[in-house]
Amino acid sequence: MALITSDTAVITSSKSIHRAWSMYDWANSAYNLVITSTIFPAYYNAVTTTTKDGEIINDKVSFFGHIIKNSSLFDYSIATAYLIIALISPVLSSIADYRGNKKRFMQLFCYIGATACCCLFFFKGNTLELGIICSGLAALGYCGSLVFYNAYLPEIAIEADRDRVSAQGFSYGYIGSVILQIICFVFVLKPEWFGIKDSSFAPRLSFFLVGLWWAGFAQITFFKLPDGLPLPVKPGYNMFSGGFQELKKVFMHIKKLPVLKTYLGAFFFYSMGVQTVMLAATLFGSKELKLETSQLIAVILVIQIVAIAGAFIMAKLSDIFGNLQVLLFVVFIWIAVCIAAYYTHTATQFYIIGAVVGLIMGGIQSLSRSTYSKLMPPTHDTASFFSFYDVTEKVAIVIGMISFGYIDSIMNMRSAIIALITFFALGAGILYIAIKTPAP
Repeated sequence: MALITSDTAVITSSKSIHRAWSMYDWANSAYNLVITSTIFPAYYNAVTTTTKDGEIINDKVSFFGHIIKNSSLFDYSIATAYLIIALISPVLSSIADYRGNKKRFMQLFCYIGATACCCLFFFKGNTLELGIICSGLAALGYCGSLVFYNAYLPEIAIEADRDRVSAQGFSYGYIGSVILQIICFVFVLKPEWFGIKDSSFAPRLSFFLVGLWWAGFAQITFFKLPDGLPLPVKPGYNMFSGGFQELKKVFMHIKKLPVLKTYLGAFFFYSMGVQTVMLAATLFGSKELKLETSQLIAVILVIQIVAIAGAFIMAKLSDIFGNLQVLLFVVFIWIAVCIAAYYTHTATQFYIIGAVVGLIMGGIQSLSRSTYSKLMPPTHDTASFFSFYDVTEKVAIVIGMISFGYIDSIMNMRSAIIALITFFALGAGILYIAIKTPAP
């Protein structure tokens, strides 16, 4: 079934399309769980840290001759990948809109990320540069493909369905990533079952499996999603510089929409906190709390499983109370989580916080995406509008990760958490203003 909007953009309400779109979350969330959240950070910390009797002796590394704290290097490398996407996505989105080939760019970034994950198989303690470059390319592929993946949402779902479809995507992602995580979990914790004697082989095999999983299951999405229709190109229009012109045009359009403009300001600040917590949680557990890899993987699995319910709960609550009101409530919970994390010293406390994070993590991501798609005006230029959304998020992540990494490098991770509380508080204040702003 397809509906024709007022601006003649075709929107499908086909559930088979919704499922195929959601399968990309199933495919790429394995990267988000295994590479950014569990096994890779734990493995990275293990191969870059010298310990004695459980105490850290040295956590500095040499990266192309520069001596830097290992956790700060990790933060900066991820921030660099997100900054690159923030700079190039406007150009790519412009090309995608005018040529109608969002799916091609989505495929390109998918394969870059999946290949980089496979190449992490060769990352050992003496190949640090390879590991950082490949993890950065994997992040580039992940967030680059999401620019175009997210842009499909307003094209494949009518407004009334977008909260549900967005939540479905995140839920598919949590389920798929947990399945692969359990498979990798068995390899890492019970290598003797498979005759594995090299302690580094099991985690490196996990990275390779992520790449195969990502590229493999993405074929379901690529087979089913429509290619999109090209837009008419105006005489003299340059699609490269035009990307930034489109971004400016979107910005000028958003300035005339007070609720959307204020919402994006709130989204910018609370995204600094949300994404940084997700990217730094495992290193916090391993370095500050000295948790074992098995403990870290267990708590992240809890987060993923609880997040499945969280995404749908937030979607239901938004139907009752409204998207912005629910987002404000969730941001206040994030502030409470950061305060609790600052005072966390035991594994049990970390598990409890992890369960709460799981409940609100899926909810805030899913609801943020669907709220934007509902507040944005009907338009053909969905890739350009979602490019603006993604640039906002990526710049926020860059600032959040650099702030966290810098404070960690001169003080410690607990002190860096204070900065996250500030970001969430600013986001909550602006969200409150958005709620009070009358719609035009």
